[in-house]
Amino acid sequence: MSVVTRFAPSPTGYLHVGGARTALYSWLYAKSQGGEFVLRIEDTDLERSTDDAKQAILDGMQWLGLTWDKGPYYQTERFDRYRTLIQQLLDEGKAYKCFMSPEELDAIREKQKENGEKPRYPGTWRDRTDHPEGEPFVVRFKNPQEGTVVINDHIRGKIEISNAELDDLIIQRSDGSPTYNFCVVVDDWDMGITHVVRGEDHINNTPRQINILKALGAPVPEYAHVSMILGDDGKKLSKRHGAVSVMQYRDDGFLPQAVLNYLVRLGWAHGDQEIFSVDEMIEYFDLDAIGQSASAFNTEKLIWLNQHYMKTLPASEVASRLKWHFDQMNIDLSAGPALESVIAIQADRVKTLKEMAEISCYFYEDFEAFDANAAKKHLRPVAKEALKTVKEMLLAVEEWNPENIAAAINKAAETLGVGMGKIGMPLRVAATGSGNSPSLDITLNLLSKQKIADRIDNALTFIANRENS
Repeated sequence: MSVVTRFAPSPTGYLHVGGARTALYSWLYAKSQGGEFVLRIEDTDLERSTDDAKQAILDGMQWLGLTWDKGPYYQTERFDRYRTLIQQLLDEGKAYKCFMSPEELDAIREKQKENGEKPRYPGTWRDRTDHPEGEPFVVRFKNPQEGTVVINDHIRGKIEISNAELDDLIIQRSDGSPTYNFCVVVDDWDMGITHVVRGEDHINNTPRQINILKALGAPVPEYAHVSMILGDDGKKLSKRHGAVSVMQYRDDGFLPQAVLNYLVRLGWAHGDQEIFSVDEMIEYFDLDAIGQSASAFNTEKLIWLNQHYMKTLPASEVASRLKWHFDQMNIDLSAGPALESVIAIQADRVKTLKEMAEISCYFYEDFEAFDANAAKKHLRPVAKEALKTVKEMLLAVEEWNPENIAAAINKAAETLGVGMGKIGMPLRVAATGSGNSPSLDITLNLLSKQKIADRIDNALTFIANRENS
């Protein structure tokens, strides 16, 4: 049997972290088995589904690199298929029209609650044929009333539910639109889905869907219900814990490799290994190795992984992601050093690509003002001679490289008979706008000699204005 898995989000919002992990597990299982991965957009909730949310899901999947082999399919484009099969179930006596009003059903459920019973539809119209003409109705699936549904879940083991616990599910609303549980069944059948990987919140849906599959004469896929993700406070992950949207992690400066590596370990393990390439994930992944316990999100660990990947991925890969952040700031990179060179000297100093872009702007554009604290401390009248001298020494450098730049700075300190701090800090603030940068020799090497001279002149003007104010 060829494995076919699917990810089937509802487009009512962004692609969240929990959904992305489910998508990753489903994708990995298909890839590990040489199978196919299907993307299906479950947009039957017409009131809440939006085009923006559909695009957000596609963007999130593409950013993570979770490419699909088939799809994206949209349920709203398949209504004729659903209606045909609903009619088939009606004709075969496996579904029926229910004319009970919502008000009647609410009253029954209230009474059931008062009696300490489980609220459920009592089957009033299950066997009736006295259908009123022209009255609105829903179509309900005639669920078996005896026996049990057994699910051999890859994560949770054997789950057995009595059919007596399940009432007759609505499969078509009064407006003629099919419901979620029915559409899912038909889609999984038509798309040849062999393994359904989804959140544990769907466990209650699974026995109902299995019964509908059997009624249609369709094969029943295997199931794996993944536990939820909790925040570091033990509560269900939500916006209060920070970013929960996959694309927010991109915006915040995380690499997709770091996010994938982090998500795969939220419930799955391969020995004590923490760092996984995508190829390793595919090689080692096993549905049966996913844990049952809820996983707690730990942002510090994600940051650690992000730093690892910033430093170890090919610089060209990191550069393509870093460029996006500079683009968001409308910074033209054409006049500055290659991004790979910036990454080489900045990756050890930051947690995210966004932070790297923010502290590296001075390589590509002149800054409008010096950092106030750094300027107050280091751009003082006493620094004028040091800046003029080091400017002269730097302009005299013939072959522009870190070694010669370091030698020129040392020569300026020796000429003035002062320590390196008296030269280095004013120079750093003048050249970069702040008191923090990688070592001066490698920092200045990425700037042109003339650019540095111009910035030193700017610093001298700042000092002169400060003296005269």
